[in-house]
Amino acid sequence: MYRKLFVPLDGGPLTEKAMAESLKLARQLGATVVGFVAEPDTPSPRVGTQLQQYQQEVERHVVRADSHAHALLTRFEALSAESDVPCQSLHVLSDRIDEAIVEEAERCGADMIVMVTHGRSRLGEWYYGSHSKKVLSLSKLPLLVLH
Repeated sequence: MYRKLFVPLDGGPLTEKAMAESLKLARQLGATVVGFVAEPDTPSPRVGTQLQQYQQEVERHVVRADSHAHALLTRFEALSAESDVPCQSLHVLSDRIDEAIVEEAERCGADMIVMVTHGRSRLGEWYYGSHSKKVLSLSKLPLLVLH
């Protein structure tokens, strides 16, 4: 039924839970997992920024984003190997994180998206937003939300 689980990872406090629970589910289903990290795209230049300075800022941003994604995905791959669950890794730069999750999940042929939620109050949700709700509204794929 579910052969490929798409697991967005952000490095936040619930990342380890997302990794562990998605791998447990994948093992039970005999599925593979796709670890996914969407990092914010390069910020726009500030007024008065010189071209060379902006190019250096872009390079530093890309290095930080790649390093962060690599660390998360390497950890997920190691846990996957320990669990005998086949794993793929994807990383993109995007300012539209929710849309990137849905697009990449569909592109890689995932059967389900597995996400964690912070379970914020209405005020917290209003202030911070909810990636899970946005993904649910955008995706045709089933979404398993862990809390």
